[in-house]
Amino acid sequence: MRRPAFITLIGGVAAVWPVRGRAQQQPLKSTIGFLGSESADAWAGRLHELQRGLSELGFVEGQNLSIEYRWAQGRNELLPAMASDLVRQQVKVIVAPGSTPAALAAQAATTTIPIVFEIASDPIELGLVSGLNKPGGNITGVTTLNLEIGPKRLELLHSVIPSVSLIGLLINPTNPRLAEQNIKSFQSAGKSFGLEMHVLRASTEDEFSSAFEELKRIKAGGLLIAADPFFSSHVKQLAALSIRHAVPSVYQFREFAIAGGLLSYGTSFTQSFRTVGNYTGRILKGEKPADLPVQQATAVELIINQRTAEALGVTVPQALISRADEVIE
Repeated sequence: MRRPAFITLIGGVAAVWPVRGRAQQQPLKSTIGFLGSESADAWAGRLHELQRGLSELGFVEGQNLSIEYRWAQGRNELLPAMASDLVRQQVKVIVAPGSTPAALAAQAATTTIPIVFEIASDPIELGLVSGLNKPGGNITGVTTLNLEIGPKRLELLHSVIPSVSLIGLLINPTNPRLAEQNIKSFQSAGKSFGLEMHVLRASTEDEFSSAFEELKRIKAGGLLIAADPFFSSHVKQLAALSIRHAVPSVYQFREFAIAGGLLSYGTSFTQSFRTVGNYTGRILKGEKPADLPVQQATAVELIINQRTAEALGVTVPQALISRADEVIE
């Protein structure tokens, strides 16, 4: 059962330029760099939306566009060298979507080549831009809601397991800026709900199993997975472990609930990656990052996996089901 979910962008609307009549004005082939924290297979859907956004501006990979891909395979420590390599390749734009470490690595590598990010953190606090409406410098992009709605994810999980007082919080220690923000935000939210938050750390697939074993050892009754590109690329493993260990869990993206996780609540990457493609195309056509406002995705969707709830023996309140954008039955 699925109801329509909409994403609203504020701070400026990405224009869709006519493709015909402009293609002849483009250089035969432009080269951009893609700085990815994970792998091409894990981000296939996101790449499709990015390329869709580029095509709306008349840029098609393999025709008039070449993309230099750099994939860190979950190893954030490789991103700075990869960003520097893209600078040496003299790409026209560096796209650093879905990853705060990638955006920061690109920023450190160049102050002249335009950069387009997609992150779930505050770009002003991170020092990426000086303002949302007027980014300044060579960087702009898209932000998705994460920290702002994190307490709501905890509240939703708490409403399903109200008798539980100890909740695990899974963070990625190799993404320290985002991890620190998440720990601070969720521990504060936990206190407001009378919950104790126990921090768990994982930056490799092997560490997932250890984290769930620790959950069992401390007798935590639920798990909140902090938004992170590494976790987003392993939603199937995380969902499977949640079911295997009988732990009610919540994550940001719909893919987690589809894979068997109990709840997901957050924005969709579909529109944000498409907008990154639009912005990249506009920059290739001559616009400056400093003049392109940072877009903010503001609409969220709640997905409930009722099959998982039944398997875990938990009851999702009817009021919550009625509010859901999608219920998997």
